[in-house]
Amino acid sequence: MALLAGQIHHSRLHGRPVSPGRRQFGLALTESSIGIHPYPGKLGYMDSSLPFESPDGFAAPHRPIRLVAIDMDGTLLPDFSTEVSARNQQALRAAQQAAIATGRRQAFTAPLLQDVGLRADTPLITSNGAVTRSFSGERIDFTHLNPAVARGLCGVLRGVGLLVFTLDHATNPDLIVEDLAKVKGRLGKWVESNRLSIKEIQPIEDALGDDVDLIQGMAAGTIAEMIEAEQRLKKCDWTGQFECIRTAYPGNDLSILDLLPKGVSKSTALARLALRLGIAQEETMAIGDNWNDESMLDWAGTGVLMGNATEELRTLAPKRGWRIGPTNSEDGVAVMLEEAIARLDSVVPASLVSARV
Repeated sequence: MALLAGQIHHSRLHGRPVSPGRRQFGLALTESSIGIHPYPGKLGYMDSSLPFESPDGFAAPHRPIRLVAIDMDGTLLPDFSTEVSARNQQALRAAQQAAIATGRRQAFTAPLLQDVGLRADTPLITSNGAVTRSFSGERIDFTHLNPAVARGLCGVLRGVGLLVFTLDHATNPDLIVEDLAKVKGRLGKWVESNRLSIKEIQPIEDALGDDVDLIQGMAAGTIAEMIEAEQRLKKCDWTGQFECIRTAYPGNDLSILDLLPKGVSKSTALARLALRLGIAQEETMAIGDNWNDESMLDWAGTGVLMGNATEELRTLAPKRGWRIGPTNSEDGVAVMLEEAIARLDSVVPASLVSARV
């Protein structure tokens, strides 16, 4: 799933566009607002009257599920692949009530969903919660990183791993690096996939003027390098003015630190989306596999950790009330959605079932 030494994971850093309830409602997003319109998404009918027992023995709570947030890499996508499996595609189309929540930026999220058959107004929570757009690209919500903080962090992290900044641009270039040769030497495939989007500026601080719309910074390197980077960030003068969210791939000795605006995460973006849609926290589900999904799993009414998550995260699951689903290679997302829809079919009145098909 992730690749270091010239093979950084296709998922987060590579990339290819679009459908999001107990009422016949799905998601309708417009450029100026988010509303709810009649649309028979199957999960929207879910009744909360009966609990059900999952294969892992965890009793699912009494609540309808009206919004599901799904991570991409290591969750919706199999390892070392950028193609959504046929079973996951079918489950997403059947549910018609899903948001994508990823660390990727929009340009490398939407293309991977091009052939899935989802609605054009499906919400894409990208850059770990900094920006939410519809699949068609209309911006719904965003929070920018303070350029002064970003400039300060450049000095703090210089010499440890690599540093990339993402600008909120509709056109290229929208990725800024300081030493392209160094980045290419270590992350050749990433550079190859993003070459038209990358601009080299030395020093990198010169690209981060006060008038720049800055989405996030990203530090990447070995596990050891990013441990050092985290230690530096905890002690720096800018502590408390940004968020640092870690994603780790121990099998590839790769760690990523996303440097985000204060208060930004997948969970805050999901909470804001649910609020705008009039969906209660208890009516949400989140599915993910890594540390950048942790807060989202905690916030959602039902948190589902993928079976391929690290042992450390799997150990946390029972303490945090998360379910553990199948792995991404076993189409875990589809399994969870199919389970929800099957339960729905067992409790929805026959008249509603026949009305929606």
